[in-house]
Amino acid sequence: MEDSHVEILSASTPKLRIGIDGGDDKNWRRRVNGVEVSVPIVCGSIAFFRGKKAKEYRTHNWSVYVRGATNEDLGVVIRKVIFHLHPSFKNPTRVVESPPFTLSECGWGEFKIDITVFFHADACERKLELSHLLKLNPEIYSGPQSPNVPVVTESYNEIVFPDPFECFLARAHNHPAVHVSKLPEGFNLPPPPPGVAADESYYKMKKGDTKDHPLSHWFLKFSEADELFKLTATRHKVQADIAELKRRLVVVDAQPEQF
Repeated sequence: MEDSHVEILSASTPKLRIGIDGGDDKNWRRRVNGVEVSVPIVCGSIAFFRGKKAKEYRTHNWSVYVRGATNEDLGVVIRKVIFHLHPSFKNPTRVVESPPFTLSECGWGEFKIDITVFFHADACERKLELSHLLKLNPEIYSGPQSPNVPVVTESYNEIVFPDPFECFLARAHNHPAVHVSKLPEGFNLPPPPPGVAADESYYKMKKGDTKDHPLSHWFLKFSEADELFKLTATRHKVQADIAELKRRLVVVDAQPEQF
């Protein structure tokens, strides 16, 4: 995907780590202390201009979503997502109970969408509140908007579960959407819970995988390597700017005083 083919309005850097503390467990489930489970996610929207003949209040087709950072199925962690739309929409509270967690609509205005994320009970019984600004138009005008060039707005976050439940680790530790820190030495995970076959490979699961999403061609790419490259390039630029400023100061100090 080339940048010239898509209007990118935001791709958040640095990453935001959202800690989810499950609190005390009423069911006496065992926690694995000193371990972190992180789930990289992306909140975003894609908007397409419907063309000059579009009706006044239906100028854009748009989709808002919560997806895996590299298009993994988030259903292993997320149970449902509620998108809170502008009150002018019919039934503005929309519930998506299965992956991919995507909502599509049509409209004309930009507004903030509040997003409520609910997790499976063995991951966390608390909900996560996020927000996303729906953008329909490019920030810089460069001519009439093309129906073939979408406006993409995305932000990267990492949901972190400290001291996760042992049953959650046993169920999801091999899933590609889940990153698990080093387990304690000598610790062995229990067998998979009932309903999960011992030979089941999450890497082969396709349901809800946003790689099959019809808009995945436009998704932005987020990776540690890309972020490291950006940080390195920024550091080099700052160092070059400092060196140039020092050079100019030396030149100014060398100039003879004028009387």
